[in-house]
Amino acid sequence: MSSIELFAGAGGLALGMSNAGFNHSAIIEWNRDACETIRYNQLLKDSPLTEWPSPTEEDARKIDYFKYNGVVNVISGGPPCQPFSLGGKHQGFQDARDMFPEAVRAVRELQPKAFIFENVKGLMRSSFAEYFQYINLQLKHPELAKKSEERWEDHLSRLKRFTGQTHNQELQYNLQVKLLNAANFGVPQKRERVFFVGFRSDLNADWFFPEETHSEDELLISKWITGEYWDRHNIRKKDRPAPPLRSLNKLKKLKQILDKPSDETNRKLPWLTIRDTISDLPDPELGKCSNLENHVFIPGAKTYPGHTGSPIDEPSKTLKAGGHGVPGGENMLVKLDGSVRYFTVREAARIQTFPDQYRFNGSWTETMRQLGNAVPVKLAETVASSVAASLAKIDI
Repeated sequence: MSSIELFAGAGGLALGMSNAGFNHSAIIEWNRDACETIRYNQLLKDSPLTEWPSPTEEDARKIDYFKYNGVVNVISGGPPCQPFSLGGKHQGFQDARDMFPEAVRAVRELQPKAFIFENVKGLMRSSFAEYFQYINLQLKHPELAKKSEERWEDHLSRLKRFTGQTHNQELQYNLQVKLLNAANFGVPQKRERVFFVGFRSDLNADWFFPEETHSEDELLISKWITGEYWDRHNIRKKDRPAPPLRSLNKLKKLKQILDKPSDETNRKLPWLTIRDTISDLPDPELGKCSNLENHVFIPGAKTYPGHTGSPIDEPSKTLKAGGHGVPGGENMLVKLDGSVRYFTVREAARIQTFPDQYRFNGSWTETMRQLGNAVPVKLAETVASSVAASLAKIDI
């Protein structure tokens, strides 16, 4: 099945789409460093990107999508999220970086069977509620385009009136929107992102968001009830930390549940932690790891309000794209003794579930920005695989 990737960044969502069986007809990204990362990987013998087209380094607003008409099954992408980010300036639709109008234009011009778009949790905050509804209605009715001089508020009113009509024959999509926590799908990171998945209404697709596979409760059980987590990592009992006070009441309830007969087949897997993810990598503080690309110690990490790092025995906090004068921002590891250090690029790539053969090009600040903006590959693959399965049933 053919797809087009918009706002590709360093390729996290695009790689997840590839792993799910989609073949990219185009990879579109305006940032030169991100495009260089993709091109760099395409040259490597062990790269998963050898079948990708060379990235189109262009502003999405200048792309003519009609040349791909009739050959693209799915559009995917993460429209730049800074306008709605909890850590940004919160300008939303007033921000020139809001690329949702371009995502809608791509759907309108290509009329794909389905689309997958991803964005930050901040888009769902109450102050953006009306614009969030506006995005939803545009994706449902992409042919009802905004007029050149029309305010978005007036366009929203027109979309609302149109939605109430039952006799229209315009291009429509059945849209499902859901906030997903990457940790609940086997990603070692507590990263909440909103996904927009739409199927063209004439296909009558039967699709639902995939079921969660991992849980925080199961991690608590494996640490503080069975001890399996510490045993697996060969942590001696005297070296194991005490359970956090905030978890004691929950642990009592979990113990009571476990003491009752239950169907074990309904159990989820534990959340994956940073230790689960990077424990087999050499310690970068002990010297340069020259035999492993992107795994170099960066000094200078320190905590400050709002940036306290991620405990090693938890999933990482959301990796951030950097800024505010501190490269990597919150992207720090907190060890058991309370000391902190920055994640190396390779460690951050593992946290974002990129394969080890995936290389990142550019300075540390730039590569951490690419990683902070990426969609976790495993989460992308999970959602894309479910979309591919539904499309396969339709095509039978």
